Amino acid sequence: MILRLAVLKRFFLIITISLILIFLIVNINFFWKLLYPFPYRDIIYRYSKQFDLDPLLVVAVIKVESRFNPYAESQQGALGLMQIMPETAVWVAKNLNVGYSKEKLFEPDYNIMLGCWYLSNLYSEFKGNLALVLASYNGGRGNVREWIRTGQWNGNIHSLEKIPFSETRDFVKKVLKNYERYKKIYKEESEGGVRIGN
Repeated sequence: MILRLAVLKRFFLIITISLILIFLIVNINFFWKLLYPFPYRDIIYRYSKQFDLDPLLVVAVIKVESRFNPYAESQQGALGLMQIMPETAVWVAKNLNVGYSKEKLFEPDYNIMLGCWYLSNLYSEFKGNLALVLASYNGGRGNVREWIRTGQWNGNIHSLEKIPFSETRDFVKKVLKNYERYKKIYKEESEGGVRIGN
């Protein structure tokens, strides 16, 4: 009797695991969406459209920067979903003609609005070169200009290893990887994508 019960348990376990595997294989995109979620979708779409960005790039930046934690704080003092430095947020808010308070950086709508404007501003400055845009977002536009001026890095997407700051180098690589993954998973939602620079 005990042996029969053990065989029956094992049988149901195998059937359950098999059904789960079949479900995942048939619904592989569902599985990938669990690993690459898309929270704050409406907010991201609104500001991506307003500032002419691919929303999948924005969600990739947020995933890497804060893992979707609106209360994230870095050791350097960057805050919120898009990890915006308060000094940068003051400047962006002034350019957008909106009020600023440090506490508002923890509000998803406000943080994403500022982050999208800033990404768009960098995108314009660096003429669509996504590697330069992302490096500037993380490492500072002044540093990136200096690296280019001194020849430390040429801004080429194929020479990311030459980015002088390891944190910035890792950030750019992670965002690009996540962006590619998001484009594959959410291809039906992508609005054309952003050009990837040389």
